Amino acid sequence: MPASGPFISRVPPVLAFVGQCLPLLPLQPVLGACLHGIQRRHPQIFDRLGTHATKRFGLDPTDLPFVFVLEPARVNPTIVAVRSMPQQVDVRVTGTIAALIGLVDGSCDGDALFFSRDIKVEGDMEAAVALRNAVDEAGIDIVAESIAWLGPLSPIAAQFLRGVIGSPPGQQRSGPAAEGRPWN
Repeated sequence: MPASGPFISRVPPVLAFVGQCLPLLPLQPVLGACLHGIQRRHPQIFDRLGTHATKRFGLDPTDLPFVFVLEPARVNPTIVAVRSMPQQVDVRVTGTIAALIGLVDGSCDGDALFFSRDIKVEGDMEAAVALRNAVDEAGIDIVAESIAWLGPLSPIAAQFLRGVIGSPPGQQRSGPAAEGRPWN
């Protein structure tokens, strides 16, 4: 699992600007379908959260003009996109969308992201760690999960989405280590 690198992918500013102009309402059913698909395919995530399943998690991608509020209840989990972070969240995780996705899908080391300040975590640290552990154990590819509802168009959509979001920190490596040669 790569550590964070010096280059953090960001959503292109043009797309972020367009996101400021578009309404968030059409995004809500897509987010709901994605979350319910994850719940159906990975129910152990919600069970593993235990008492933290009732917490509200604020996910703040710094390169997008909106934030996500996740309530991972076992029975009826919800995720919504809102323009600004509500005050009533138990945990707030901030970073680029690529860093947040890298954290969720395990392509990045969460500790390295945290200590390199590529992500910032505030609030109930026990709940944050519980969510991270539950997601890590499930081995979710969040991009693939988020577009699974597209059926046969999923591979095309995944390629497009990964191109827009960019690589998580640590994925753009060059030099001897990336070529499989020792650095020394």
